[in-house]
Amino acid sequence: MRRFPGLSLRNPIDLLALGLGSGLAPKAPGTFGTLAAVPLVYAMLLLDVTSYTVVMLLCTLVGIYICRSAADKMGVHDHPAIVWDEFVGLMFTMWALPANFGLLVLGFLVFRVFDILKPWPISWLDKRLHGGTGIMLDDVLAGVASHIVLQLILATSVGSDWLAAA
Repeated sequence: MRRFPGLSLRNPIDLLALGLGSGLAPKAPGTFGTLAAVPLVYAMLLLDVTSYTVVMLLCTLVGIYICRSAADKMGVHDHPAIVWDEFVGLMFTMWALPANFGLLVLGFLVFRVFDILKPWPISWLDKRLHGGTGIMLDDVLAGVASHIVLQLILATSVGSDWLAAA
């Protein structure tokens, strides 16, 4: 596990920025951060859409502060250990979808592809926005793109059959 001077898992803001410690993984911290988000997002899927939306938007707004604070302490914009943005990206991926673990696994995989590859316009946004807003919004956009892909999959007969079987 990596350590960073100025950050402490005892500080609630740092703890959230580091994804409850998942961002300290020595390899693939974004993937481990997204994996750590799975139980939270699954629990959120049990909420009604309005409550899910409110929680997701609050996590986004608070995340701007959380991520900026951690980045300032680390002296690096969007350090890989800062993974709260992955939590929120997965929330956007799964917004208004059924509470289905198979679908959540698929959402996890699709989100990781968008977050790692950063196709346009995600890459454009990632290069132009800085601070907490920049850290958060490229993952929000990756989550929105992932959500669209999941909706397209579910709109097909294969996707709806798969969901019914899962």
